[in-house]
Amino acid sequence: MAALREALEKLISLSTPPTIDTTPSHSATYAAWSLDLSINDFCPECRVSNLVTKYTEGDVVCGECGLVLGDRIVDTRSEWRTFSNDDTGGADPSRVGAGIDPLLHGEQLFTTIAYKNPTKATTSTKTTAAASGGSNGRILQRTQARVTESKANQSLLVAYERIASFCAGMNIQNVVVEAAKTLFKQIDDAKLFRGKQVDIVASGCIFLACRQCGVPRTFREVFSMTRVQKKEIGRIYKLLEKFFNNQGMGAENGDGEYRVPETTKPSELIRRYCSALRIDQRCASVSVSLAAKAMELGSGAGRSPLSNAAACIYMISHLLGTPRTTKEISNAAGVGEPTIRNTYKGLYNDREKLIDPKWLEDGRGDVKRLPHA
Repeated sequence: MAALREALEKLISLSTPPTIDTTPSHSATYAAWSLDLSINDFCPECRVSNLVTKYTEGDVVCGECGLVLGDRIVDTRSEWRTFSNDDTGGADPSRVGAGIDPLLHGEQLFTTIAYKNPTKATTSTKTTAAASGGSNGRILQRTQARVTESKANQSLLVAYERIASFCAGMNIQNVVVEAAKTLFKQIDDAKLFRGKQVDIVASGCIFLACRQCGVPRTFREVFSMTRVQKKEIGRIYKLLEKFFNNQGMGAENGDGEYRVPETTKPSELIRRYCSALRIDQRCASVSVSLAAKAMELGSGAGRSPLSNAAACIYMISHLLGTPRTTKEISNAAGVGEPTIRNTYKGLYNDREKLIDPKWLEDGRGDVKRLPHA
């Protein structure tokens, strides 16, 4: 029995797990620590909530006792903003390149070797010469550009620069500039006008973009800035319109289909011409109403929108007592004086149908002021 009792006690002692000291050590405490931004963390050593994150070193350090609580911290802050237009001596703190431009070919994910040509004032210091790349910096930049840069993108950039300069000369909004660039990119992808002069194609894209965006410009205005003949602009415009109509591309109307541009109306040109002539807002509004009525009655049928716009301004300016001569209007609208007079004859003959009695209610308007045609 004694032997059996000893065997049972030995068996019980083997099945009972040994006691382990569960008091956490300092190393275990530090290993279990992790940075939780949702609560106010504190140092487990000095029990003070004063943690400093050093992104340059990738550490989290207690500001009181200096205990390192975390390493390899990822910097989640935003990148540097670009100050390339500021006077920073050519140093751009941006650490990332520009976003992918949909108007260019390829993914555009390549590295650019920068090189700054040292001036006479800076060549005296060895540090500046080394920072500029030394004697081989320029050679490396040219070689890298020759390997990575696409000739197709270079031709597109030249065309975009021409479009931007032409639109800036005509005071056209940026939305039209972007639309013209998009049209040019679609033409370049289709290889429609290979070998055609860039200025001719760019002029057609600008004219079509103006029609699409509701910012009308005449052939004469585009010609005066681009120096492309009006016949060439008209010919390229017809080819572009035919191409986009067949392909269903170009400016879209919201449902993914090509929107056929409408012909320029005289009312769309009058306000710009009135602004150039320094005519008041009321006279401009009445001129627009007169142009709309003339289109309904057909008084200006067979005349260009420029001629009708100029004739309406000439008629209303005399009607409301702020007369402008045909020479002044001709300079603003780019229409010959005889053309203005001939178009005005049709408006004058239908004056009883065209002139609204409301324009004469305040006593400012008087039909007797109208010049005889």
